Amino acid sequence: MPEGDTVWQTAQRLHQALTGPPLIRSDLRVPRLATADLTGRRVLEVVPRGKHLLARVEGGLTLHSHLRMDGSWQVYGPGERWRGGPHHQIRAVLATADHTAVGYRLPVVELLRTRDEDRVVGHLGPDLLGPDWDPDEALRRLLADPSRPLGEALLDQRNLAGIGNVYKSELCFVLRVSPWLPIGEVPSPERLVAHAKRLLEANRNRRARVTTDQPRPDHRLWVYGRPGRPCRHCGTPVRTADQGRTGQERSTFWCPNCQPGPLGPAPS
Repeated sequence: MPEGDTVWQTAQRLHQALTGPPLIRSDLRVPRLATADLTGRRVLEVVPRGKHLLARVEGGLTLHSHLRMDGSWQVYGPGERWRGGPHHQIRAVLATADHTAVGYRLPVVELLRTRDEDRVVGHLGPDLLGPDWDPDEALRRLLADPSRPLGEALLDQRNLAGIGNVYKSELCFVLRVSPWLPIGEVPSPERLVAHAKRLLEANRNRRARVTTDQPRPDHRLWVYGRPGRPCRHCGTPVRTADQGRTGQERSTFWCPNCQPGPLGPAPS
């Protein structure tokens, strides 16, 4: 699932593949960009901003994309078969003489002036993997609405950018607090911010995400994706329930024994 670490890795791959030589192919397969052509321009850099990708191109342009739930960028060499999905799922193609980057299932693809990037990322909080990281500002934003459930506050990219559903559940478990506990009641909330930073930093160069202290293939995550299975710490069955405002619900996983506090919705 694309989260801040996944987006950071994607930006690194795209930067290495596309910067330097001019583009020999530009194919943006969204209706409003049907006539846009970046051929002949050079990609100056590709940078992540939370879960957003910004490919800055000569001439003051930025190609902005977002992976959301299942989007991806794949990079291929000359003559290599494209394997990221069927062709009808391709939303963008950028190619140099040496590499081709193909964006699959991208829900957001837009071209804007680089000077206008704040229009799409200016609302984000401090980026856990970015040069703008500011733990004090992230904590201030999180605590601005002290009654908000912890899980919802963590997912709100306006508070701190880069946490998705996996890290939300895992962070709550590591801190031994319920995802439904109001953020203002979380003991030592600065620990939450510091641990979030450590987890994403530790995983930004890993192929497989690990949040536990035993990174075996069968022991990488504490609770995420393990409903009904024994808690790795106490053996209590892990629970799952939707969390979030209507229309924005996301699955949350937690151990009701290890994580005291509000239990969330009863199983249906």
